[in-house]
Amino acid sequence: MSLKIVYQICCGIDVHKTFVVACIASTNSNGITVYKSHRFSTYTQGLRELLQWLKDNNCKDVCMESTGKYWIPVFNILENSCNIVLAHPKYVKAIRGKKTDKKDAKWIADLFKHDLVAGSFMPPADIRQLRDLTRYRFKLTCFMASEKNRLQNCLTVSNIQLGNVVSDTFGKSSQKILNKILENPFDTSFDIKPLIHSSMEKKLSELELAVDGYITPEQAGKLKIIKSHFENLEARKAELEKLILALASPYQQELDLILTAPSFKNIFSAITVIAEIGVNMEAFPSAKHLCSWSGLTPTNNESAGKKKSVRVSKAGCYIKPLLVQCATAVVKSEKHPEIRNRYLRIKKRRGHKKAIIAIARMLLTALYNMLKNKQPYNAELYKNSDVFPVEREITIDQAILLAQHQGYKIKSAP
Repeated sequence: MSLKIVYQICCGIDVHKTFVVACIASTNSNGITVYKSHRFSTYTQGLRELLQWLKDNNCKDVCMESTGKYWIPVFNILENSCNIVLAHPKYVKAIRGKKTDKKDAKWIADLFKHDLVAGSFMPPADIRQLRDLTRYRFKLTCFMASEKNRLQNCLTVSNIQLGNVVSDTFGKSSQKILNKILENPFDTSFDIKPLIHSSMEKKLSELELAVDGYITPEQAGKLKIIKSHFENLEARKAELEKLILALASPYQQELDLILTAPSFKNIFSAITVIAEIGVNMEAFPSAKHLCSWSGLTPTNNESAGKKKSVRVSKAGCYIKPLLVQCATAVVKSEKHPEIRNRYLRIKKRRGHKKAIIAIARMLLTALYNMLKNKQPYNAELYKNSDVFPVEREITIDQAILLAQHQGYKIKSAP
């Protein structure tokens, strides 16, 4: 039995840095497919020629693999005129030993005409721009954290134990002390009291011991460079955040909904969620599909009837850390017992890490339904689901299994 041809006229595009190879597969009523291949430049003029070539051949359905960032210019040119399916390279990988650029494009077209390619989620253009800015903000935050660690390392090797006394080395009092040290690295016997906040006066004697170190000229120069770089990163991050807030202003209603969810108190956390998953939840058939797309569900690995232990996938490298961070914060609080109790139940039998992933998946499921139904977070829905029915009858085996799920060890009666 042959596969059903879904797209009578479609195109497969093999994307590279300087050129693309497109192959149009046209199937007639007798099931005979004719192929046309052409190579185009990735300059804007070449991509416009690609669009005109598709129009001349009456082709509106296009499939291409997501190769680095090289697919984005092609997508931008074809987006308004064609129905584009963006495929992960692992789903359209050609057979080894029969791989050329033309054969790759033809293979993509063959897979696509039978509807065998799973398309990646692609939000609208404004959401994609917002996603690009929020991901850059994440990178700047990582750079700033790295510079903080480098500064702390410089202080440690110079025997300046400031981090052992103060909670934040980059606080106002700490920075005043550090600036005073950098004025004359060979003299650390200055008066600290005028430099610190009144709340830190009780730590004055400890601070005097902490700054009694020796900074070499090389380490002092390195500290100055690190401080300057950190301040520059901080200023650039502030400018970027203004752009993000302006771009996210049309989604104020969705942001207000997300901010009602547990642990989502920072406006940029809410913006990151919208930037990653969008506001139209119709793109995902269910909350389970969204959790799988975000890398919060274990993969399947079963052979010969045996299920092997698996981990969560590597997908969602931006939204998954955010959800895990929010989950870690919310399980420590008593304000949301419906989440904390579920975490403690899962932790007893599965451990902390798997319990945190389960809570992150729970938060994402809540966000999915909040955005889909346009309703704020409702804790009562979870509280009601955790209450067992009053007139519930179970067998002894079910009772034993239920106790084991709660973390109890079953012992036989004497």
